[in-house]
Amino acid sequence: MTSASTPFRTAASALANDIRADIITGHLPPGTRLRIKDLCERYDSGAIPLREALSRLATSGFVVAEDQRGFRVADVSAEELLDITETRIHIECEALRRAIARGSLDWEERLAGAHYRLSRLPLHAPDGSGLSAEWEQAHSAFHSALISGSDSKSLIAIAELLRDQTARYRYLSVQHNAGTRRAPAPKKGKERNVTDEHRQLLEAALARDADTAAELLAQHLRQTTQLVLAQIPSH
Repeated sequence: MTSASTPFRTAASALANDIRADIITGHLPPGTRLRIKDLCERYDSGAIPLREALSRLATSGFVVAEDQRGFRVADVSAEELLDITETRIHIECEALRRAIARGSLDWEERLAGAHYRLSRLPLHAPDGSGLSAEWEQAHSAFHSALISGSDSKSLIAIAELLRDQTARYRYLSVQHNAGTRRAPAPKKGKERNVTDEHRQLLEAALARDADTAAELLAQHLRQTTQLVLAQIPSH
């Protein structure tokens, strides 16, 4: 039974990853009805692993399961983004504090390497369509490396989920701006320097200054959320 069920679990996991990626990047927009027949064709899959994949995504908040009506992509709202951000700050700052207290030399090397890659990549895509996909991947890897020295697998897992949730909003904001050709909201005061924010985070973490690192991380996440909220329509 175990050997027979392994391919099923593997297929369901792969489908869940593919569907989640399409939801995050906006290829499956908020509110989209997820019809099994259409999804079978889209992902070249059978119905049984698809239903399992959708059920898994429902537990992580990307998909909503409705009685007698099947599944749909979860909606988005400013209230939800603010809630996700504050929860992420609480979880990720605690994980960062643990990483700083317990992280090994390997953690320091991993973090420094992730920052080096991020700092060498352009922020925007060459065609001006939004953030570079390669930069986005490096950015996620840097934030993962920040907390990877933590001794709590649960904190890391929750932080990764919340990071995916906020990435979804970021992609939606970029798509909205591209569709409306709306310029970013004018900045007040000192212009934001994301590269410098990441550098300061790296330096505080490597200096084992947990208070400063946690404060910088919280500020970094809140600033990003405010920019996203200014660029997406209300729901």
